Amino acid sequence: MQLSATVQKLKPSATIAAAAKAKELKSKGVTVYEFTLGEPDFITPAHIREAAKQAMDAGNTHYTPAGGTLELKQAVCDAYQRDTGLCYEPSQVVVSNGAKHSIHNVLTALCGPGDEVIIPAPYWVSYAALVELTGATPVIVPTTEESGFCLSSEQFEAAITDRTKLLMLNNPCNPTGAAYSVAGLEALARVAVDRAIPVMSDEIYDKLVYEGSEFKSFATFGDDVAALTITVNGVSKAYAMTGWRIGWTLAPADLSKAMEKLQSQETSNPCSVSQFAAIAALSGPQDCVGDMLTQFRERREYVLGRLAEIPDISLATPGGAFYAFFNVSSYFGKPLGSGKVVDNSSDFCTALLEDAHVALVTGDAFGAPGYVRLSFATNLDTLQAGFDGLQTFLNPS
Repeated sequence: MQLSATVQKLKPSATIAAAAKAKELKSKGVTVYEFTLGEPDFITPAHIREAAKQAMDAGNTHYTPAGGTLELKQAVCDAYQRDTGLCYEPSQVVVSNGAKHSIHNVLTALCGPGDEVIIPAPYWVSYAALVELTGATPVIVPTTEESGFCLSSEQFEAAITDRTKLLMLNNPCNPTGAAYSVAGLEALARVAVDRAIPVMSDEIYDKLVYEGSEFKSFATFGDDVAALTITVNGVSKAYAMTGWRIGWTLAPADLSKAMEKLQSQETSNPCSVSQFAAIAALSGPQDCVGDMLTQFRERREYVLGRLAEIPDISLATPGGAFYAFFNVSSYFGKPLGSGKVVDNSSDFCTALLEDAHVALVTGDAFGAPGYVRLSFATNLDTLQAGFDGLQTFLNPS
């Protein structure tokens, strides 16, 4: 059967592929120290689970409006006013099957062949692929470790052409953990307004920010900025609800209407039961978010301490999310583990998994050769064992 040219060019998600390799080893009885997926290891908080049970028992298991229930849309609006001061109407909200689906909706509704989409690198693995699915061209703008992996306003300005349709911004960032400064964001916002470039601001890690960094939603820099901003968010990371698949966009009403129409043809509605759970997450007690952040903070400090002990590794200190993105290129061309020699990040991760049973994700997939990503969304015992294995792998003698 002949596959489409678009699908043939499409690469599988590197994070999911890395997790699959680790799972294959586990199926053979091997203990694997797994740091690939950006998935909190916490169980979804009890009051959220209870809301889902009550929804099922009440028979709320049928179709809902394609873009989500009015109740959930209002809960999203209320949460944004509470947390950011931004005022949205339910007509500006489209609830989707996770934030990745929301991003697809944004790109499909705005972009097509001949368009360009600016993406700062390192970038989340699906960004470029989702752009390419629309026929548009990803314009990758490299950032540096020295800049904290943050796009500057000068870089943004220089990347704009008459074909530019969108900037994709992720703050805090996956894979680097970069948290943009308020001044840096405002400078990007001014370029967006001056050049009339819409900005998709992926803020899925907005509640996972550490001391020394500050989160500010991109749309808060003025009405002129808000008119160009499409905010993407969801419940997956902050509320440990990855499997519930609820994400959303906040956007101008005309774009939201177009995305809802698109979604009505693609998937119909997001899961009805998950929508009730999401209402409880957004509207209920928020202590659970702080409790999980406290544990992420402890894990982050442990990871940074262990990385500081390893010679010839560098990184930009992550200000948010739950990732450490570090440079291992100084170990290329040297015997590692059982004597293997590697010359790129992908082979490094393969050798590390095979020899030390430690699973990381290659920076090649994020547009950053020489780097690897470690997710610290797991417990301290696993982190300790994984770092012990990593250090032995790097210094086998």
